Amino acid sequence: MGNRETRVRGLAARAGGWSARHRWTAVGIWVLFVVLAMGLGSAAGRVDVTDSDQLKGETHTAARIIEDAGIEEPAGETVLIQAKGGSLKATDPAFRDAVDAVVKAVEGTGEVRDVTSPYDTKTISEDGRSALVQFDMRGDSDTAGERVEPVLKAVEEVQKDHGSLRIEEIGGASMMKTFDDAFGDDFQKAEYSAVPVALGILLIAFGALVAALLPVLLAITAIMATMGLMGLVSHVMPMSDTANSVMLLVGLAVGVDYCLFYLRREREEREAGRDAQTALRVAAATSGRAIIVSGVTVCVAMAGMLFTGLAEFEAMGLASLMVVAVAMVGSVTVLPALLSLLGERVEKGKIPFLHPESRLRRNRGGVKRESRFWTAVLKAVLARPAVSVVVAAGALLAVAAPAVGMKTQNLTLDQEFGDSLPIVQTYNRVNEAFPGGSEPAEVVVKADDINAPEVKSALAAFREQAVSSGASRGPVDIKLHDAQNVAFVYVPLVGGSDLDKAGESLDRLRDEVRPATLGEVDGLEAPITGQVAGSKDFNDQLAGAVVPVFAFVVVFAFGLMLLSFRSLTIAATSIVLNLLSVGAAYGILVAVFQHGWGASLVGAEGVGAIITWLPLFLFVILFGLSMDYHVFVVSRIREARLRGLTTKDAIQHGVVTTAGVVTSAAVIMVAVFAIFGTLSMQSMKQMGVGLAAAVLIDATIIRGVLLPAVMALLGERNWYLPKWLHRLPDLTHDESPEAVTRTAARDDEGERVPV
Repeated sequence: MGNRETRVRGLAARAGGWSARHRWTAVGIWVLFVVLAMGLGSAAGRVDVTDSDQLKGETHTAARIIEDAGIEEPAGETVLIQAKGGSLKATDPAFRDAVDAVVKAVEGTGEVRDVTSPYDTKTISEDGRSALVQFDMRGDSDTAGERVEPVLKAVEEVQKDHGSLRIEEIGGASMMKTFDDAFGDDFQKAEYSAVPVALGILLIAFGALVAALLPVLLAITAIMATMGLMGLVSHVMPMSDTANSVMLLVGLAVGVDYCLFYLRREREEREAGRDAQTALRVAAATSGRAIIVSGVTVCVAMAGMLFTGLAEFEAMGLASLMVVAVAMVGSVTVLPALLSLLGERVEKGKIPFLHPESRLRRNRGGVKRESRFWTAVLKAVLARPAVSVVVAAGALLAVAAPAVGMKTQNLTLDQEFGDSLPIVQTYNRVNEAFPGGSEPAEVVVKADDINAPEVKSALAAFREQAVSSGASRGPVDIKLHDAQNVAFVYVPLVGGSDLDKAGESLDRLRDEVRPATLGEVDGLEAPITGQVAGSKDFNDQLAGAVVPVFAFVVVFAFGLMLLSFRSLTIAATSIVLNLLSVGAAYGILVAVFQHGWGASLVGAEGVGAIITWLPLFLFVILFGLSMDYHVFVVSRIREARLRGLTTKDAIQHGVVTTAGVVTSAAVIMVAVFAIFGTLSMQSMKQMGVGLAAAVLIDATIIRGVLLPAVMALLGERNWYLPKWLHRLPDLTHDESPEAVTRTAARDDEGERVPV
């Protein structure tokens, strides 16, 4: 076959060919695009999601009322004063002296306002052993953590003088400072360490510095460009720091993957004896096509998050979609140009003793790169495909089984951080003494005249019935904003940090107490917000989004696979295999984090629940990313089938020759996601472990065992396309130059079916 010239068609082939012929122009356009995107994004600034955008329902209504009124809620702080033994009570002189000392100390810092004594607000526990001094931080609540240090030190000094009492501070500002000190660098370290980890794995995979640097550079430039685009797009759809972190993760994963696929194919074709130009054309027509199919499928999956109605999810979905699109375009345009410029120099910087774990074998098609390990595995799989399907599918279903009992909720402070921080212990003590006091429900009351007699009467009735109904043990605090005709009513919920019980108390407030009191006043709005309400509203909205998101992703992914491979069977099996991979990831999450099985192995704790947003997030992300491997492997199998190989031989060829690149890509993804599994926050551990486990399962059991076994059992039925679907657009243009003669297979009725 040598270097025979055969024209190839398709978008990827044309883009790669143009870039290779106009290499400096292609590189210049890419650099200009990245610089312009960053510059324009920086000039425009980024608009972030606001509280009123976060959720629909009552939480949204409450945030809107507060924003419209122009009220800046300060960061509230609480000092717990608690007798260490059982003898001292809040009525004793020594206890009163400690309370007075705390009030005087915090006022003396000049950083606080509205300091209240427990003797005035009745914030004394039922057993009389605990009391709360409450106050607000001056200034912007978002930066209160930077100013709370003097207040914390003042409280510590009072503690030194009252050894028989426990005197501890907790609140928005103090928690902000504590978490910034303890975990503020966690995300930054994880993000910074991801790039060196990816580069190290690529060095091992390629054995050459230049070849290893190219995927990392492409991913980084794609991420930089997307950061700029996020700034521009945020003026239409607000973004967030969370969306930025997810974008970085996804961008690094797909950017490296796409470049890796392209580079490996180009290198393989050169090893087969083709010149650099022909090798590049083959890589563009084959791996380039797989990248476009995969990229579009991933973009569709990410777009599913736009249907949740949750601003944070919409931001994550759009940011991820953009970085995948940018990385995809870069892979089929600037990468061919760079490879054309570098030529053989792509092998510069060879690392001694570092070579891909593979062997070279000479076939009819030339020199092929094959993995020893996967050759042996595939031999066993293809020898007994039915047994392989039963064993592999049975194992994955067993792993997925715990997911049936999945419980989701927003994690409380003690669930998120355990007892590793003193402030978490303070949080628990406050909740024990004053159930719900650390995170009360907040009723935002908006009236035409907040001081009208009927409004004051309704507020008083609400305060009384909140306690008498059993929803709260009090004290219920009311704060008026006369100028804005708004009142805030703070209701500690019975149940405290137990969100299930606190949720029942919230329902009682919303469904019974409010209609009987505040609901009697015409024109009055009284949405109930707060941590428990926010968690419930989030769960309700997310539950309503699951079906449309699931349907959108699955249907569109199925359609794209059908158009890309012209096979009903390939499209159906790809969906089933991906769902099996996601189910196994769910099962691992539930087993480790909900039931605590093997939690210590990943430095986690069985917290009894999965963070609310994670299941849908994992489904969308994993469904998209798993298509990378699936499209790449199946494209190679189909390419071999078009060259005239039998389906079984094509499976052998496709899986074995792609095993090295899929393994390298999977190792990078697993390593990057595992970094997030080392963070201190349980929610981040859950995300990291879930993503890493799913990618590992997908690249090994799914692609290395189940996919070839299922395709071997189906045989020629893999390429089945009913007559009534023949009118579908044909997107299977880009083929290898070897695909000169197309073969055909016959279905069970003897009808010729295009491959």
